[in-house]
Amino acid sequence: MVLKGKAVSRGVALGPVLRYAPFQPVLTKELLPAGGAEAALAAYRAARAAAQKELDGLERRLASADPEQAKIMAAHRDILLDPAMDEEITDLVNYDGVSPDAAADQVFRTYAGILRGSDNPLMRERAADLLDVLNRLLRCWAGAPERDLSRLDRPVIVVADDLYPSDTAAIDRKNVLGIITQTGGSTSHTAIIARGYGIPAILGVPNAMEALEDGQKVVLDGETGEIIADPSEAEEAAYRRKSERVAAALRDLDAFLDAEPVTRDGVRVQVRLNVAAAGERELSSAEHVDGCGLFRTEFLYLNREQLPGEEEQYLAYRKVLERFGDKPVILRTMDIGGDKQFPGSEELREDNPFLGLRGLRLSLERPELFRVQARAILRASVHGNMKVMMPMVGSLEEYRQAKAVFAGEMDALDREGIPWDRDLRLGIMIEVPSIALIADLAAQEVDFASVGTNDLTQYLCAADRVSPSVRAYYKEYHPAVFRTLAYLARAFRDAGRELSICGELGGDPLAIPALVGLGIRQLSMGAASVPAAKRVIRSLDLPAAERLAEEVLHQKTQEDVRACLERFASGLAGQEKEA
Repeated sequence: MVLKGKAVSRGVALGPVLRYAPFQPVLTKELLPAGGAEAALAAYRAARAAAQKELDGLERRLASADPEQAKIMAAHRDILLDPAMDEEITDLVNYDGVSPDAAADQVFRTYAGILRGSDNPLMRERAADLLDVLNRLLRCWAGAPERDLSRLDRPVIVVADDLYPSDTAAIDRKNVLGIITQTGGSTSHTAIIARGYGIPAILGVPNAMEALEDGQKVVLDGETGEIIADPSEAEEAAYRRKSERVAAALRDLDAFLDAEPVTRDGVRVQVRLNVAAAGERELSSAEHVDGCGLFRTEFLYLNREQLPGEEEQYLAYRKVLERFGDKPVILRTMDIGGDKQFPGSEELREDNPFLGLRGLRLSLERPELFRVQARAILRASVHGNMKVMMPMVGSLEEYRQAKAVFAGEMDALDREGIPWDRDLRLGIMIEVPSIALIADLAAQEVDFASVGTNDLTQYLCAADRVSPSVRAYYKEYHPAVFRTLAYLARAFRDAGRELSICGELGGDPLAIPALVGLGIRQLSMGAASVPAAKRVIRSLDLPAAERLAEEVLHQKTQEDVRACLERFASGLAGQEKEA
């Protein structure tokens, strides 16, 4: 039996299955008896205290081994003790007679549901955090023992519907050979952790929990996304050899981490880093890249009672700028909206949030928020090499309005004698087709642009990339994507303006040769993609990349495009062997 999913972390693993399922709560359906609220809330407080004790213990255990994962446990404690959610739970118990477990389930899932549908990976992580804390709380309410992946007695391949952040934070790296989940994709928390820990992983495998059994031997091929159950002796031997080859190749990649990304014929390509939450794990890669191509700022706004003030934002932005030194940092203004709730945004909930009030649209509709962020950005700009980028721009009118907001705050800072970078550049993120189709005009006006290929592809294909029902219609190698990128590259090159790519495509080793061939010289990606990207760039020569790009632009289907890219990659691999 062969199962198929999305390969999100490279490597090959062979071993027995461990089906891992978190605690499954059985909620109390009956209403509380009259006068029963006080005792029920006392029991709820005891369960919450037990959950807090577990999180405290996990945080202490991780503090020295992995400080970044310890911070996840601290964040979970903040969620658990969140006074706003606690008040809503208490009100449901006191006024509606709902049992505390059912009340907690209702409140947590309401907030998680708002975040879970987001196409932004950071927002989806926050939804997972909420559900993770809820599950821990309900397990403590039921008095069930804790079960996690931190202490395993044998090497296994973990199979799950999904893994919570706390599951991956304390994972037993020595004994987890691989990870298979039924849900998730390349930007999910599980994928990020798997890549960071070097654990092969395949996500989005339908019915994996039903199809595979505990103890069953499987092969996990993190190169192809295939899972082979009950492999024959010959298959085992073949995959053991492949595992050794892949492991050696991954070790070889380490040598490229600090290599200069220059083609064989001397063309320099900038390799930059995407930063999601400014944690130490992300920022530790600053020394290996040419700058930060995308600094997401929305992490400051979510899962909190009060909006971040100017000083908090200023300090966060300054921290990242100082870490990158003279290297450029492209800061994206808040990319939040109808599907991503923040304090005071309850009225923004929409039926179709991806086409609603989000990104720059929200900033312009809530100028009091935008002005605070603009002021913090300007103050921080003197501490490094900053550029500012606006997301979800659909027209030049919106860009001009945003520039006017910044101009107003520049004047205010001048009156107060507060310095800001006089050479600050303001650009746009190209992810909406309307602005992409007038790229020749936009390039005459904006200081720079970066292409968010994830959303651009979503809007070009009219397919929600996080919805399983239409995932097949979201085609990252669609000919329209490459034709749009070719037009953008030409328009910005003719205008003498910088164009970069900061979506998933920018870190895709298969796509990078074609992107370079199209004339794109700035690529931004997650830290795990940097070594492979540099290796590909250093194996290229520009004329061959340009011929590949021209060939790709004449293909009719995604399958045709993929075949072109794979043939070229195979040729590069052959050249490396000969060398």
